[in-house]
Amino acid sequence: MDGKMRGFLTSPTVLLVLLALVTLSVLSVLPGPPVLSGLPVGRALAAEKVELTFWSWRTEDTVAYDKFIKAFEAKHPEITVKFMPYKNTEYNTILSAALQGGSGPDIVQLRSYGGFEPYAEAGYLVPLDEKVPALKDFPAIPLSGARDRKDGKVYGVPFAVQSLQIFYNKGIFSKFGLKEPRTWDEFLDVCKTLKSKGVIPLAQGTKDGWTLESMTGAVAPNFYGGTQFFNEVVKGKADFRDPRFVAGLKKLKELEPFFPPGYLGISYTDAQMMFVQEMAAMFIGGSYEVGYFNRQNPALKLGVFPAPPQKKGEPALVSVYPDGSFGISAQTKHLKEALLFINFLAAREFGQMFTDELKQISPIPGVTPVPGVMTEIVGLTKSSTPYIMLVGFRYGQPTGSVLLQNALQGMFAGKLTSEGVADEIHAGLVKWYQPFHK
Repeated sequence: MDGKMRGFLTSPTVLLVLLALVTLSVLSVLPGPPVLSGLPVGRALAAEKVELTFWSWRTEDTVAYDKFIKAFEAKHPEITVKFMPYKNTEYNTILSAALQGGSGPDIVQLRSYGGFEPYAEAGYLVPLDEKVPALKDFPAIPLSGARDRKDGKVYGVPFAVQSLQIFYNKGIFSKFGLKEPRTWDEFLDVCKTLKSKGVIPLAQGTKDGWTLESMTGAVAPNFYGGTQFFNEVVKGKADFRDPRFVAGLKKLKELEPFFPPGYLGISYTDAQMMFVQEMAAMFIGGSYEVGYFNRQNPALKLGVFPAPPQKKGEPALVSVYPDGSFGISAQTKHLKEALLFINFLAAREFGQMFTDELKQISPIPGVTPVPGVMTEIVGLTKSSTPYIMLVGFRYGQPTGSVLLQNALQGMFAGKLTSEGVADEIHAGLVKWYQPFHK
């Protein structure tokens, strides 16, 4: 080889050309996708699939949420959503620990009012006002449960509005010629008749304190004055030692003889099954029970009425509250995908699936409630009042809910009077609730 040829072959330009030809030759015999412009076509076009984790306290709704998620994934095959429910009484603790440790979910189911504010104010949540256009059309009350009081921003998409009332078994009522009571005395008479016939009147237990708060929300407003008392106590013009509130607690105590035997050890799920299996005629609880009751016993002839007032003609007040919302963790690594899912949860399509499947009241505009018991419940909410502790007194520690629940367990265990319950609530709230310092 002469010098000119050796110089030509060793020039930088020729070396680069030779290297490219060798590379193409090797790639052409390797297994795998076809090569286009030096890049594997399949690898160039394939999008990486993203998984979102979605935490909730609704273990009983897993099947329904799987259906909702499949509807979303059908439109967004590049995204999968993993629904991860935890026991409702343990959820807050698990969520707080995870967010503080930087290992929380992408999508967070949030409780209302004081239940979500600590997370928002600690910077753990993404404000959604500008990111979810549908929120501008939501009613004010559901949004209030997801709006932080300090910055005024909305941190969640409201998912349900709940109400508290009394469910009853129409078959049992018909068997004994009973009608929906319109006054408190008529209600007690119904309970007495059922008990005399060997039927448990009320499927209630006191083991889980939060169910006692639900009972209070259903029964007490008719006797403490509903929204008027709520406004006064929130402003500090009254407190929970007020005779009106004590009167509501005493009415609750009047129901004790109609609880099942051993009610101190009966849990929420025990009470649910007692009613579903038609061992008891009535159940005091939230509108969120309808779907569960229907799934567990499709043959159950379910009726509903508000806890009756003292006198005929008085409005039968029903506590109403936004149950919670869906938010996004500020720690998510998939904000774009999380926003796609959150906007799906704010759409009418989801709201209708939600109310159809779970038999709950969706706050999304344009959603039509399921005919039957759900439309009856919506009718009852026309005489609504705020769910007092959730709406007004869950912003500090100890919360009004915790104080009420613990004290009521003491009352039904025979350790506290109604006045004693009121005293314990006030003593706890005055530690942090400034209007009570006047």
